[in-house]
Amino acid sequence: MEPETPSEMAPSQARDFGRALCVITGASRGFGWSLAREIAALLKPGSVLLLVARSGDKLLELQADLASSEAGKAGLLVRCVVADLGHKEGVESVIREVRETPCEDLDHLLLFNNAASLGDVSRYAKSFTDMDEVDSYLSFNVSAALCLTSSILGEFPQRSGLRRCVVNVSSLCAVTPFPSWVLYCTGKAARDMMFRVLAEEEPQLRVVNYAPGPLDTDMQLQARSSSADPNMRKSFADMHSQGRLLTCEESVAKLIKVLLEDDYPSGAHLDFYDL
Repeated sequence: MEPETPSEMAPSQARDFGRALCVITGASRGFGWSLAREIAALLKPGSVLLLVARSGDKLLELQADLASSEAGKAGLLVRCVVADLGHKEGVESVIREVRETPCEDLDHLLLFNNAASLGDVSRYAKSFTDMDEVDSYLSFNVSAALCLTSSILGEFPQRSGLRRCVVNVSSLCAVTPFPSWVLYCTGKAARDMMFRVLAEEEPQLRVVNYAPGPLDTDMQLQARSSSADPNMRKSFADMHSQGRLLTCEESVAKLIKVLLEDDYPSGAHLDFYDL
């Protein structure tokens, strides 16, 4: 049997993301905070890490930590945008920062749509009669992700040498109905389909819907203490008491591995437990 020539061999897994512009929404805590800290070490000098959240104090703390890290000292530029993505002005402020960010000779564009809220889980679906309340939830959790993604992709059209990747931080709730979680399940399902459509429309774009698993975060605390459905409360309380919740670092590590290997079907819904 003839040995494989270099061009015939399967490409090895990338070790980093090269010189990149990386945008992370919901970066001030939980999964987004951990993602920012882990991915910073995988961005080459001259890269820009753009962190977005509503909490300015926590963003500035994270920025300072990353600036003093090995990546920061090597030339990673960390920028912050304090913005409420539930409003048009918040999305526009992120786009302005993207336009003003020095991004010459990029190898990679990475956008992590992580910002999300649980919504009111203390009520069942039939109690949601206020359209303004529902519209406000969907504006932050669905509309913002679409408009932000579309705008950033428009600023960085496809070109030779530029890899573009969009990550939607999804959930099991995108594919499974949870009683008393009508807003969250609706938002996650809509976002998954939105990014599946994007993957179909843009075959050269890499898109993934990543469900990070049950994370030990403030949102999980809200879920087990506020859910109207007693079975939901018990399920989450049992996961917590039995130590079955994941750390954000565990889940982030698996997502990064998936992105570096880059062999997933674009638009796929990938769950932590299936990888």
